[in-house]
Amino acid sequence: MGLDPSAAEGNMKWQGYEPKRWQETDVDIKITHCGICGSDLHTLRSGWKPAIYPCCVGHEIVGYAVQVGSQAEGGIKVGDRVGVGAQSSSCLKPECEECANGVENHCVAMTNTYDDKYANGDKSYGGYADYWRGPSHFVFKIPEQIASEDAAPMLCAGITLYSPLKRNGCGPGKKVGIIGIGGLGHFGLLYAKALGAEKVFAISRKATKKDDALKLGADEYISTDEDPKWAEHHARSVDLLISTISQPNMPLEQYLQLLRVHGTFIQVGAPEDRMPAFYAFALIGKGVKMGGSAIGSPAEIREMLDLTVKKNVKPWINARPLKEANQAVVDMAANKARYRYVLVSEAHAT
Repeated sequence: MGLDPSAAEGNMKWQGYEPKRWQETDVDIKITHCGICGSDLHTLRSGWKPAIYPCCVGHEIVGYAVQVGSQAEGGIKVGDRVGVGAQSSSCLKPECEECANGVENHCVAMTNTYDDKYANGDKSYGGYADYWRGPSHFVFKIPEQIASEDAAPMLCAGITLYSPLKRNGCGPGKKVGIIGIGGLGHFGLLYAKALGAEKVFAISRKATKKDDALKLGADEYISTDEDPKWAEHHARSVDLLISTISQPNMPLEQYLQLLRVHGTFIQVGAPEDRMPAFYAFALIGKGVKMGGSAIGSPAEIREMLDLTVKKNVKPWINARPLKEANQAVVDMAANKARYRYVLVSEAHAT
């Protein structure tokens, strides 16, 4: 549990909490695996906004259903291997435009899996824990072909990249660039390739990740520190750019130079400060579009899991014992993960 901003420095405390009140639409999960996401660090240190302490982070959860409500959705049964990502609820009202159209992740009444409140006022708690409880609409059966340690980070990091790639036309004939080769970015390379992109560019500051990026599916690597004229040399080369960068001082105007006419730039990384200003002609000159994307809908998550099986997508993860969670978040902040840490409950995963 994070009790104050120092939790992000490896000072989480082991203690219990009261889960949301049981409803017959809920599922209780015995957690075996939980990925560590950058969102966990932002939340623990109150980076985006003041956290609702005490908070239990973790929204890349996989485990086994141990209690299933009589009104649960998705055909989930006790004993099924299931997972939940960054969203655990939305209003699901028929008059809600977002929920009615299958984009529950944009519902104004959405509940984050942790550090949030459900409609009844109960707090939401995440997966650095033994058990999790939440609405079945946002719980997914994990295909038997996907290992639990691989499935966990797909439920946030994976869908955060899969959704904007799919929605913005990644596929045959398209040239795609992924900015930032970390936990998010490595999924971008994997899914861009799985979706059949003609050419995939990996874009990072240093050249140290070049070999990894090529193994992950990149066709070309751009190191912005190594080549002072990188934006000029690769101008008008990419149809779709996905930025996973969470630092506000990104060279945004230079990134936009990489886009082809009518290209698209999508931001998925979430800095704690404002993004850089840029001249309007960076968009006007080539008629390019700029947007953002937030996780994905339940339907997209199921679609992603199906593609993962079909294309044998295999993320690069580092398993860590749950008891080492404090050290793992410190290592995550130091960018030591290659490329996603997954906490494993030694009590439940055996």
